[in-house]
Amino acid sequence: MVGRFLITVAAASLLMAGAMVSAQAENNVPADGRTSLGLTPAERAKFLTEMRQMLGSIQGIVAGIGSEDREAIAVAARLSGNRMARATPDSVRAKLPAEFKAIGGPTHMLFEEIAVRAETDDMASLAELTGRTLQNCIACHAQFRAD
Repeated sequence: MVGRFLITVAAASLLMAGAMVSAQAENNVPADGRTSLGLTPAERAKFLTEMRQMLGSIQGIVAGIGSEDREAIAVAARLSGNRMARATPDSVRAKLPAEFKAIGGPTHMLFEEIAVRAETDDMASLAELTGRTLQNCIACHAQFRAD
């Protein structure tokens, strides 16, 4: 079960990365219907750094599940939990629409939940919770763009 989850996450990540590289390489990017967050270049840079950290957390959690390393799971999850949410600059926070916050807040809470549950839950349950967290990430990226 956990092995199949890890393969699915890896395959999805490769497909998304390949699609982004392909679209950029062709310089023929179709119209993007997602909602712009209206960020300045500096805000965008900070925001995208946080997004990469969240992806790094997912990777660390999945690796921790694969090796059954509870501490690694908790450490990776905490990097994208409430501390990250509280560190969002006020200028960015003021621009985020309610629909974004309705996804973002619960996603940071899911990372916190993974960190807590890493202490006791079985790896299959942690994999399922990580999958739910990743669904939130996908939903947000499908609806919003950081510009």
